Amino acid sequence: MLEKQTVVDLIETIENGCVQVRTCTRIIEDSKQLSSTFHRHVVAPGDDYSAEDAKVQAICAAVHTPEVIAAYQAAQEAAQLPQG
Repeated sequence: MLEKQTVVDLIETIENGCVQVRTCTRIIEDSKQLSSTFHRHVVAPGDDYSAEDAKVQAICAAVHTPEVIAAYQAAQEAAQLPQG
């Protein structure tokens, strides 16, 4: 019997407050893993994370403080200013 499992298997927080999420999709047959694929995405401070996995939501709630969101948004705006 084939089974498809999708799990969040890696959650990382980086210095600027972004939360990197890796999702693994596994194909299992008779308790043996036949294949796996990975998908990565980032939840930036200020992003809506309400549709994320419960573990990701908990980490974002702890990390994405108002101060972190403000600092991230200021850094993004500064990066978009013309240099010179």
